[in-house]
Amino acid sequence: MRLNTHGGDLANTVFCSTIRARRLLRSGILPAMVSALDFRIAAQPDDVSCGPTCLHGVYRHFGDRVELPALIDEVRMLDEGGTLDVFLANHALERGYRVSLFTYNLQLFDPTWFELPRERLSERLEAQAKAKPDRKLKLATRGYLRFLELGGQLRFEDLSPALIRRYLKRDVPIITGLSATYLYREARELPDREVEDDVGGFPTGHFVVLHGYEAESRTVRVADPYLDNPLGEDRYYAVDMHRLIGAIFLGCLTFDANLLIIEKP
Repeated sequence: MRLNTHGGDLANTVFCSTIRARRLLRSGILPAMVSALDFRIAAQPDDVSCGPTCLHGVYRHFGDRVELPALIDEVRMLDEGGTLDVFLANHALERGYRVSLFTYNLQLFDPTWFELPRERLSERLEAQAKAKPDRKLKLATRGYLRFLELGGQLRFEDLSPALIRRYLKRDVPIITGLSATYLYREARELPDREVEDDVGGFPTGHFVVLHGYEAESRTVRVADPYLDNPLGEDRYYAVDMHRLIGAIFLGCLTFDANLLIIEKP
């Protein structure tokens, strides 16, 4: 795996996975069984640029033509490689998009904070950064303070199939930072050498874009910028909804565990 340390074109027509579902769809009984956006994603040009590549795909989906190399240069990256959801979110905010972040990262956010007004939430983030020595936490905190300052919406809601479907039905793709180790079912890695090591390795984070779902099979359609992903022959594949949700939750191990919603203003 060569991914964020913190791929074939999609067919225009989406079919149900069973004969019964196809018949119901043709009869008009289940018009909402399948939903998929006409979404395209580039292949990430290196091992750590999955985040900007996903953001590039979302911009292109909305007709915003940004060159991928320029975008990679503009997005804040981590010293060890990769980036954080909030840095992608801030780039979109600065381009005038409406941005919401659903977060499940308990390393950074206490669940009780989401009842607080925006100003108090910023105060708690700043207090935590002073109380904890972790360098990555401090960097993420600065990113979230900027996110709130720019008008981004930070949200805490149970992660469910309904939440994911809510945005896909509105033709809004979802960027998510998740655990590639859990999603791919591959060995953990040594980040400094980028090699698999099931004993000495650590979980690996990654960014993908959710762009469709199939209710009959309970799967989500994923656009993955990593060409060598093990789940599809190209950059597009379907994954079980519950496996996806588990991977998103476990993204907290690498400061991910978010749904990034970018919408036109």
